[in-house]
Amino acid sequence: MRFIAIVLASLLVLIQYPLWLGKGGWLRVWDMQHQVDVAHAKVQELKNRNAKLASEVNDLKDGTDAVEERARFELGMLKKGEVFIQVLDGGTKSSQ
Repeated sequence: MRFIAIVLASLLVLIQYPLWLGKGGWLRVWDMQHQVDVAHAKVQELKNRNAKLASEVNDLKDGTDAVEERARFELGMLKKGEVFIQVLDGGTKSSQ
């Protein structure tokens, strides 16, 4: 009787092996699903980046607002007739 129980238990283990560790086993499926989720997140991130870049390209092609903004902030340029005013932080420290 003990021999039959051992044989049945070993058969049960042999049947479970392909389910967990085989070619289409649960562990491999879980790993592949994790890789798919990571790839989807990366694709979404890249789509957002591409949309932002496409919007910036359209602004640069069609309008002058983006060019003016870059000229002002990156190059420090001013329009004719404008006055540049620099505001300094007034946070002076007093010693007590």
